[in-house]
Amino acid sequence: MLPHLSIAPPDPDVAQRVAERIGGKAMPPGALGKIADLAAALAIAQNSEEPAADPARLLIFAADHGLVDEGVSVWPQDVTQLMVDTFLSGRAAAPVLAKSAGVAVRVYDAGVAGPLAPREGLVQAGIRPGTRNAAQEDALTAEEVAAALAYGAEAAETAASEGARVIALGEMGIGNTATAALLGSAVAGLALAPLVGPGAGVGPAGLAPKLAAVERARARRPGTLAPEAALAAFGGLEIAAMAGAVIGGASAGLAVVVDGFIATAAALVAIKARPEARRACLFAHRGAEPGHALLLEALEADPPLDLGLRLGEGTGAVLAVPLLRAAAAVLSDMASLADIGFEGP
Repeated sequence: MLPHLSIAPPDPDVAQRVAERIGGKAMPPGALGKIADLAAALAIAQNSEEPAADPARLLIFAADHGLVDEGVSVWPQDVTQLMVDTFLSGRAAAPVLAKSAGVAVRVYDAGVAGPLAPREGLVQAGIRPGTRNAAQEDALTAEEVAAALAYGAEAAETAASEGARVIALGEMGIGNTATAALLGSAVAGLALAPLVGPGAGVGPAGLAPKLAAVERARARRPGTLAPEAALAAFGGLEIAAMAGAVIGGASAGLAVVVDGFIATAAALVAIKARPEARRACLFAHRGAEPGHALLLEALEADPPLDLGLRLGEGTGAVLAVPLLRAAAAVLSDMASLADIGFEGP
């Protein structure tokens, strides 16, 4: 997956030196809890003892899913297009929260089914208008998967070239919790049913039909699948693009802040293909979608936030950016025990 992108090996001394610096700060051992963990993770992601949380940019990838034809969502597919317009107006949750957190936003049309007029702030892939119905046929061709991966990697590389040190991953795509469940099952070998949750408001009565539709898709492509094969089988274009952004971000030396269930499924796909990209990923929060906790466990990730979020869009990722700023400040600005003239107990 994106083999032409090299990811620098971690500096074996960075983690040790950062741990020593944190351990020497003017506080009892472990007193800053997960903030200290974030400082170390940020340093490792950027391969630097002086990591930075700014500039930060939210990349929102949007696309549609043919699996919606099977009734996996209570929302019609054209909501994806409407939400892209709302992102670009700055009125959706993700750009509102991003603005409050001082995070720039860029929106990527990875494969929205409805027409979107070119405009400032929107980057269009032109791969295809949504995926095929994964319950009936493969969602994407191998060429379309490769194009979506490259599109996401280019988005991360552009952010880096424009000065970003952190990218946060967000998404929009009606039906994409069903696709994320399929990817989690196929790539990580997890049981499918526990990964299938309410998504964007499916009630108890609708959950059984959603699970049945997802099971039909999985039965068509059973067993453990290689990451790119899973993306071809099930989609989606925005998930493939986020996987590409994980790898592209890691290659560019960025910290990649991963949002909720769908973004975590994308990170899982990327990490299974390129394990060396794992150190770039900072998982922001534990969402309310039941499958999210299972994917986090598979990735051995322990996010700092648990806010009951289930929206996606990158909302949890941008809320974690101020914590990254605090973590970076601990490394750069906080006095050590030696600074205050204390040699220890």
